[in-house]
Amino acid sequence: MSENKYIFSVQSLKQPTRLDTFLTTEKIFKSRSQIQNLIKKNQVMVNGNIRKSSFLVQNDDEVIVLLSDEFSVIIEPENIKLDIVYEDEDILVVNKPKNMLTHPTTKETTGTLVNALLYKYGYEGLSDINGILRPGIVHRLDRNTSGLLMVAKNNESHKFLTEQIQNKTAIRKYHAIVHGNFDEQTGKIDLPIGRDPVKPEKMAVIENGKPSITEYNVIEQFKGYSFVELILKTGRTHQIRVHMSYIGHPLVNDSLYNKIQFKVKTIEQVLQSYSLKFAVLKNNDIIELKLDADDDIKKVLNYLRSCNK
Repeated sequence: MSENKYIFSVQSLKQPTRLDTFLTTEKIFKSRSQIQNLIKKNQVMVNGNIRKSSFLVQNDDEVIVLLSDEFSVIIEPENIKLDIVYEDEDILVVNKPKNMLTHPTTKETTGTLVNALLYKYGYEGLSDINGILRPGIVHRLDRNTSGLLMVAKNNESHKFLTEQIQNKTAIRKYHAIVHGNFDEQTGKIDLPIGRDPVKPEKMAVIENGKPSITEYNVIEQFKGYSFVELILKTGRTHQIRVHMSYIGHPLVNDSLYNKIQFKVKTIEQVLQSYSLKFAVLKNNDIIELKLDADDDIKKVLNYLRSCNK
């Protein structure tokens, strides 16, 4: 019987927690007894080492679980059109639309970017470092954030791209429209992010969170709103949305982190990954890609500019 790899990153624990207790929070498992059996069969590792149920996991640990096919989530290839902006034998960059998950979850297994990638490339044509739920996925975009996203076709290129992100030589830039105006044209937000202890569906700036850095440049200001460029120095879940909300500049129409409804309707937060700069594996050439503003950014900018006339 073959096995599938699932990877869980431990974040925002208030204190070290038993391995079996931590895994009960993951909805992929049928019961606590299933978790105990997997651990007894040496199918659970922490940071690459097989551990017992009583082992205490802590923040920044990586837990890997090998599940046999009878327990696996089935990810079906789907004929969904891909907007490929760049491609070579090792990687591709896609323009992910809004209202699309980057990869399946245990609750949603269809209509994601991964389903589309599997239809075109199959598992054999994508890296498997991040397990069967995220083949090829090097970094992710939120469901309603559009724009450029790198995909690795093999493990060598996956590691090559990941190292660039970790070393901050890969440059990821976003455009957003946020509430409020800025006194300074440029700024840096260096605040740790982790799971919100009260509302687990959200992330938050918390004391024991992971180091998170976002830089911003103000492009254009309006009455009560600003058009900004944001540069990710780290890649935490919801990083831009959390950081901007925390400093008093939440993204327009971000219903999770901003309850104020904007006059112009959009598909959730007005945020786009518009620029990527990275080196390619085959010859170390530098590739720089940029997108025009997406429909939501254009719509909101047109409205704000018309109000300023």
